[in-house]
Amino acid sequence: MQNVTLAALAFELRGPVFTGVVTFAQLGPMLFLSPVAGALADRVNRRTIMVSVATVQTVLSVLLALVARDPSPSRAVIVLLVAGIGVGAALNAPAASATLPALVPREDLQSAIAINSAAMNASRFVGPLLSLAVVSVGGAPLVFAVNAATYLFVVIAVCSVDVDFSPKGNRTESPTEQLRNGLRAARADRLISRVLITISVLSLCSLSFVYQMPAIAKDHLGMSGDVYYLLFACFALGAMLGAMAMGSFLSHHDRGLMAKVGLFIFAGSLAVFGTTTDRAVAFPALFVLGASYFMVITALSTTLQLQVTDEVRGRVMGLWMMGWAGLVPLGSLIAGPAIESVGISAVIVFGAAVALVLAVTVDLRHHAYVAPARS
Repeated sequence: MQNVTLAALAFELRGPVFTGVVTFAQLGPMLFLSPVAGALADRVNRRTIMVSVATVQTVLSVLLALVARDPSPSRAVIVLLVAGIGVGAALNAPAASATLPALVPREDLQSAIAINSAAMNASRFVGPLLSLAVVSVGGAPLVFAVNAATYLFVVIAVCSVDVDFSPKGNRTESPTEQLRNGLRAARADRLISRVLITISVLSLCSLSFVYQMPAIAKDHLGMSGDVYYLLFACFALGAMLGAMAMGSFLSHHDRGLMAKVGLFIFAGSLAVFGTTTDRAVAFPALFVLGASYFMVITALSTTLQLQVTDEVRGRVMGLWMMGWAGLVPLGSLIAGPAIESVGISAVIVFGAAVALVLAVTVDLRHHAYVAPARS
């Protein structure tokens, strides 16, 4: 709810350029802080990290709700508050991802990752629809206030679950040495490197459309008002079903093949979505786009979690979050001026072409782990 409302508020205040700025403020910290946060997750109790971050995000979301009550809110203050929430997300993500393998047996990890993705995308499907109702009652401030309350569910869940949250890294190493060793571990394993490179290129070049949806709805599909929320919901519904498929009847198929097929479908549906002005074509294309995207994400994430060792899991998952979430806002920030210069279709089709290249080149075949040299 907060993500789509933020995009709508930013677009209303200053158009696609400011939308890119707000998106970068929200997700950009993933780009810069995820490796550091990963080292922290291998050094500090992960329960402490997640509870502390959720508490701070509660306060910042309340402040954002108060600022948004102004008919002409300060754009600078909005960016600062959103950036603070984004910093919290960047610090939390590697710890949460590194905890996931402790929750289920190894053979159930892909299904667990798929269920996690399905739950996340179910919220992305329901959230935009609920936003329409909540915004009609209390506008953006009410959405931000509701979001602030939801962080309490995070605190309750993390405090109540009986799981080992202790860090697995070598705490005798300095934080700088821990960070270097995490990077060495990622470089030394060719499979891990390929996964990280694939997700980074895809996020930077092919996903700007997600946070430019208001501009696409208005300028490309001729949709007025809040109807564009349905675009978010359609993408999320496809993503939810794609993740569920990877956790059920596709779970026993080769992950490398699933990633390759998913990227081919993603590239084709993105090209269709970027070139059509017919809503009857755009919505099905966006649904397929969401489903194929999370086929790819589940395949890549599961491959990474199964390949990485517990000793460096937090740091490698920090690199994953940097590539998966951190580079999306950078791509959106670049896309804003590009859209104004060459148009939305050219930007989306470029992303489709990049995805097609990745589909041809992606290789998730297993190679033996080579321990990184210690300095």
